[in-house]
Amino acid sequence: MSAPDPSETPQPSTATSWDDLLARGTEHIQRAFHELTAATSDYAGHSPDLIWGNLQTPEYAQEVLRMVANLHQLPDDSKAGAAERTARARYLGQDGRTYHVLLGEQALMTGIGGPAVMRAQLEHLLAALDTPGLRLGIIPARARLHVYPGDGFGIHDGTRVEVEGYRGCETITDPKRVGLFHRAFRLLQESAVYGQDARALITEAMRGW
Repeated sequence: MSAPDPSETPQPSTATSWDDLLARGTEHIQRAFHELTAATSDYAGHSPDLIWGNLQTPEYAQEVLRMVANLHQLPDDSKAGAAERTARARYLGQDGRTYHVLLGEQALMTGIGGPAVMRAQLEHLLAALDTPGLRLGIIPARARLHVYPGDGFGIHDGTRVEVEGYRGCETITDPKRVGLFHRAFRLLQESAVYGQDARALITEAMRGW
């Protein structure tokens, strides 16, 4: 599959364009990211303190988007937004797509929606470890880092980076800046654990909920 055409999905690269998108609600934004996911064949991403969007349960996703709506003082369309976000999971293991995802251990402990939501979310994460095409690493809280964590980001087909935070979402396509995120990902990966070690961290976190 070819790399996505940046013109095919909204690119909130400035505060003004982000505000314009956000004013239309979380469902609209999540639909844009759903379309980007569908157009991406190779993904690498880092999520330091939240579960990666494509692996979120509906309840977890809805709570996160409810917080977004509350922060930005928007009408609460979090249920519809969560439906768009969780629909991205259909692309896991499909058509040869590959996903390499790094989670900070904090993501397993950040309290989203309370204990029941978190237990279900971590059970879902455990089940996802064996998904074809998905390589999931977890960076232990006490691991020695080779780069500071920074914001969460996703690299789409090696050429487009999406960075999200309170300031909004930034789309980066400049090759030099994209290359910086590739380097950051490689350095973060050096601190991550996989397979049974990752499973053990998730299982231990579940005991705390």
